[in-house]
Amino acid sequence: MRKAVPGLASPHPLIDRLPAVYLEQDFLRRFLGALDEVLAPVLLSIDNLPAHLDPRSAPDDFLDWLARWVAVEPRAEGPPEQRRAAVRGAVSRHSARGTARGLAEAVRLETGVEPEIVESGGTAWSTQSGTSAPGTARPWVTVRLRLGATPVDRVRLEELLRTEVPAHVGFDLELLPDGDDRGDRRGDGIGGAE
Repeated sequence: MRKAVPGLASPHPLIDRLPAVYLEQDFLRRFLGALDEVLAPVLLSIDNLPAHLDPRSAPDDFLDWLARWVAVEPRAEGPPEQRRAAVRGAVSRHSARGTARGLAEAVRLETGVEPEIVESGGTAWSTQSGTSAPGTARPWVTVRLRLGATPVDRVRLEELLRTEVPAHVGFDLELLPDGDDRGDRRGDGIGGAE
């Protein structure tokens, strides 16, 4: 994580902790100066730990560590603020995982495009027996994106859908240019298998 930074001053120099009688010894000054150089990044990291654990202010290498800590894989090539937003919102997204809202948020973070999500199932409540069940016999979700000029990595997006859609629910991914209802369609079945 943190490495030695040449010329980084220690916030707590060891020489200042010694009694005055030892301050005159050159060897001790050099020895403690070398220790200060090694310990400075560690002490500064500890002093700034709250800032390092906040996705808004964490250094880039800590941000990557935080992303793994909250089970998020932000796009490495994306803008830094998009990566920070992905880590910052991870906990609330995990609570919505498996829902249409959670799926829409995951797709929006990955592509920057608002998806249209159509679900096959539903719930109903009735006071009468024999009421037909809503939806279809096999749960399914269709994710439709109107891309325009937005480039999308289809393979990465399908992998995202495999992780976000519940395992027993199949999905279709439709990538449509603006104003077109035909586009590139491919059904990926339950858990992503044809």
